[in-house]
Formats: sequence, structure tokens, C-alpha cells
Amino acid sequence: QVRLVESGGGLVQPGGSLRLSCAASGFTLDYYAISWFRQAPGKEREGVSCISGIGGSAYYADSVKGRFTISRDNAKNTVYLQMNSLKSEDTAVYYCAAAERCWDHDYWGQGTQVTVSS
Repeated sequence: QVRLVESGGGLVQPGGSLRLSCAASGFTLDYYAISWFRQAPGKEREGVSCISGIGGSAYYADSVKGRFTISRDNAKNTVYLQMNSLKSEDTAVYYCAAAERCWDHDYWGQGTQVTVSS
């Protein structure tokens, strides 16, 4: 059974950091592009970051460039999203998705809530 499970969300103060994890089971992440999306209440879903399957190229939305870093650990079948210098506007439910190409989504995780607030 193919599954993606996100973890690592929580409540953090502005300027703080969180690391999200996207763990896969039932398939090998190596050959998939893994994208992180987020959706805040009342807003459209936004693509945040992606790491490609072959070569591991990383891509970022302008809103998070320089603050977020995506990485993958193939041995753990897990992709990470390190989020630094968090802002209130980063508050959203974050989802990871797997597909052949970045920003596509054949498989979804259940999401993890990130709240940035003082």
C-alpha cells in the first residue's frame, strides 16, 4: 500500500524553525519527485518546494526561497523540509506529494499543521 506520512508540524514563534518530514511506505522515493504544498484557510493551495527524483534538483517558491531547504534521505525513504525564519504567513497545512515530475501529485500525504504565532 502506497503511503506518505507527514510529521513535524506544530506551533512556533515568528523567526523560529521547524523541520517537516515526509516518510514513504509501499514504494521507493528515489525515483519520484516530492513536492511540498501548503494551504492556509481561505487560500488556494500553493506549491512550496520540490526535489526531483533523478539528480535531486531543488525548487522553491519565491515566498520561501532562502528560508526553506528541501532534502531527501533515500536510506530512510524520507524527504525533509527545513523551515527557518518562519513568518505568520507561513501558517498553513503542509502536504507532501509524490509524482514523476515536480508539482504533480499522484500520491498525497494527510498533511501536518504549521502555525506561526507569538
